[in-house]
Amino acid sequence: MEFVNFDIMVRILSAIGFGFLLGLERELTNKYAGLRTHILVCLGACIFTILSIYGFPTFANGDNVIVHQATGIRDTGRVAAQIVTGIGFIGAGTVLRNGPIIVGLTTAATLWISAAIGMTCGVGMYNLGLVATVLSVAVLTLIRIFERKVIPSRTKNIKRYRFVLYTDNDLSSNIHDFVSQNVDNIEEFAVKQLIENPGKSKISLTFELSSNKTIKNIYDSVSNIAKPYSITLQEIND
Repeated sequence: MEFVNFDIMVRILSAIGFGFLLGLERELTNKYAGLRTHILVCLGACIFTILSIYGFPTFANGDNVIVHQATGIRDTGRVAAQIVTGIGFIGAGTVLRNGPIIVGLTTAATLWISAAIGMTCGVGMYNLGLVATVLSVAVLTLIRIFERKVIPSRTKNIKRYRFVLYTDNDLSSNIHDFVSQNVDNIEEFAVKQLIENPGKSKISLTFELSSNKTIKNIYDSVSNIAKPYSITLQEIND
């Protein structure tokens, strides 16, 4: 029995190549799922599709020796169909919630389309897989530029940031007062007293800031007010 024939190998390598192209865009924009994740999703979908088509014979002979020729009616899409729902579990892992803000939906969508492209490779529809890959990368790159430069929107010049800092309990109100006066919109302000250190609190703060204000000034001012022993600043985007 031949280990892997040439046609199957071409399908597998095509899936790796297309997954690489999708993952590269996510990797360059520093998203949660990058090259390895997209390659593995695309490759896995391809292999499951190949198994769905070729891996399950319609019957076995009396000696329990599998006969691989298609001799009856079978549903070759049963295994492949589970990819569509199964990929949702991986995609859900890239969607994060910061207060009212949800990030990672675009990355989850790229994993979903990566699985679809892997399935096209699994059935040997390379032209469709290539077109889908090119269009997907174009949407991820060109539409982002279009949104930033063409679509007039309030959010065009607004950025979202998240602070997580640990400081003394009695300084939380000072931080809230300063941030309220210097940012455009507070979306989350949560204070949690530390069990292991009752005199300290963890403050989680998510806010919007227009482009004409400098986040460095906000960061420096919060640091001076809170005098935290730990502070983290993250820009939130999808």
